[in-house]
Formats: sequence, C-alpha cells, structure tokens
Amino acid sequence: MEKTMVCIVCPAGCALEVWERGGEITVSGNRCRRGEQFAVRELTNPMRTICSTVKTAFDDVPVLPVRVSCDIPKGRIFDVMAEINKVLVRERVGRGDIIIPNVLGLGADVIATSDLLRAAE
Repeated sequence: MEKTMVCIVCPAGCALEVWERGGEITVSGNRCRRGEQFAVRELTNPMRTICSTVKTAFDDVPVLPVRVSCDIPKGRIFDVMAEINKVLVRERVGRGDIIIPNVLGLGADVIATSDLLRAAE
C-alpha cells in the first residue's frame, strides 16, 4: 500500500510518501524524525482532538465551548460528538471543569474551555 500525506507536526508541512509492505512501514519526504513518527501513527492508530460546543440552560450564554482533554481515536469522533450533543449544562461552570467525565470510556474528559458562564454570574 502506498499513501501520500502532509505532515502536520510542525509548520514545515513535509509531503510524505508512505509505503506499507509485509507489515513494515517506510516513510520518505520527512525532514525530521517527528514526520516519520506522525506517518506511522496515522497508518496504525490515527488520533484526533475535538473542539465543539454544548448547550446551556442560560439565556445569557446559550452555548459553551468545550474540548476533549486528550486525543481520541479518529474512528470514534462521531460517537463522541453524539455524546456532546446530548449535553445541557445547568450549572455555572468555568474553564477546565469537566462536562463529561471519561467520555465513552476513552480516557478523555470533555472539558469547558471558557469562563463565559462564570463571568455571567
């Protein structure tokens, strides 16, 4: 299998060529070791972060920005978003407060990224 991708680890944006043959992964085009690590990780276990919003019960702040506390498997993004979309925040929370602990058992919390609700008190 051959794949072309752009490394997103640093601003250089190296164009990577990645081959997988017999379980061995070969990477070219990277200017640093991190590019090779990125390509291998993308092929074997791609991870992503999520930033979104949750609804609140407060007219002055109808939505609150949130994010996951660590990367989650790429294939679970839509599952996590479904959980986020179920939330209605009924308490005044602040930046870093946990909105959904250990979402779907992935080891990531969904946390507030703003003090908007606290500031509106």
